[in-house]
Amino acid sequence: MSERYHYQLAQDDFEKVRKKELVMRLLNFLKPQKDRLLSLGEVRSLLKPESEYYKGMQAIPLAKIVGSEGRTNDFNRAFLPRHDKLMQRWLRVDAAHYGNIDLPPIKCFEIGGLYFVRDGNHRVSVAKSRGADYIDAEVVSLSSEISLHPDMRQDELKSAVVDFEKRKFCEETKLCELRSDCRLEFSEVGRYEELMNHIREHKWYLNLNREDEIPFTEAVVSWYDKVYMPTVRVIRDTKLLARFPQTTESELYVFIGKHWSELGKRYGPLFTLEEAAEDLSQQRRLPRITRFFRGIRRLFARRDSRDSPQFPRT
Repeated sequence: MSERYHYQLAQDDFEKVRKKELVMRLLNFLKPQKDRLLSLGEVRSLLKPESEYYKGMQAIPLAKIVGSEGRTNDFNRAFLPRHDKLMQRWLRVDAAHYGNIDLPPIKCFEIGGLYFVRDGNHRVSVAKSRGADYIDAEVVSLSSEISLHPDMRQDELKSAVVDFEKRKFCEETKLCELRSDCRLEFSEVGRYEELMNHIREHKWYLNLNREDEIPFTEAVVSWYDKVYMPTVRVIRDTKLLARFPQTTESELYVFIGKHWSELGKRYGPLFTLEEAAEDLSQQRRLPRITRFFRGIRRLFARRDSRDSPQFPRT
């Protein structure tokens, strides 16, 4: 068959895949995340791989290629082209298959058992459309303690990371065992590490007037009983969660502590809770936050300075 004929066959194939993409877009109109190709950059920011190593050339399953480094707007989750502007390059790749021309392997990253294309998005798209099971790839693996599955969406990935961070936090602090009623819940990545920083600073504070080093678990329980839970009780008393319907008590605790800390860095350690409340109210327009800070101050004022450390200011 001539090269021109191969090109005509490729044009027919492109029309078919564009129609499939349009149907998938309509079916997922109310849930666009389900149709979205995962972004390697976003996945890396969530999983934060600490190392990478070269795995070399290998045949990888196309079913496990779920994302791209920079072409997430050009292809959907099934690697169907989303724009006609991709046609010329797509046709050349498809026509090469009809002519039995060998194409260079794609380049990709592997993380959590899934693959993200660095170079070769059109080759992956054509291979998937032709029903291939594997494709040759040059693979660089990124470390991850979290296993991923091919159907995972961005929001599900975030939830998996948050769940992992919670398990790690509970293992390191033993708080879930020491306090069976512990309810620390977050929806954003990195919050449990912020709690760890609070605990470390609380431990430092408790050690100030001691000759012996306080055990870490003792500091954990002290932070939970004397800092976290009293703050949560004030949040409940002031019904502050009603002003933040999309947050949890733990998130509100971190949010308020961080805001107070930022104000302390900006204006100095003598910045009062009332001033912090007023500043936050002006920015967020949340009048009840003032009662929260006043409640916190009254609560801590009743305690001995040794038993009532402040929010971390680091």
